[in-house]
Amino acid sequence: MDPEVWRWIWLATAATFIIGEIATAAFFLLPFGVGAAAAAAVAVGGANATWQWLAFLLVSVAAFAAIQTMARRTSRTRPVGADRLVGETGVVVTDLSPDPEHLGTVRIGREEWHAETPDRGHLPAGTSVEVVRIEGTRAVVRSTH
Repeated sequence: MDPEVWRWIWLATAATFIIGEIATAAFFLLPFGVGAAAAAAVAVGGANATWQWLAFLLVSVAAFAAIQTMARRTSRTRPVGADRLVGETGVVVTDLSPDPEHLGTVRIGREEWHAETPDRGHLPAGTSVEVVRIEGTRAVVRSTH
């Protein structure tokens, strides 16, 4: 096959994988798009098909391993969503009441959350608290004193 054709095949393959990654955002297709782009660069350099395929495979495997390693490290070190607040400290803004109809609020960082204590106890405004868990849209907190 004409070397010029391989350049276009690799560019089309890279574009397909990258567009697929943008559509899915799963970080699965991106390494193959990077590998195909590397193979296209090798093809532009005039290498034969064997070297192009080798570049595609090696770069794809390396990129896939790097992304998976980064994803594992990120998911282990940093919880996502509301779970990121567990263990954080804050302050009671409006009294936490034992009455479930009148939830108080706490400020955690720059966010305000409806809150209660694990034993449904009372905590006055100004009390320093630590987040024990998140239950839906409520923070369950305990006094730090």
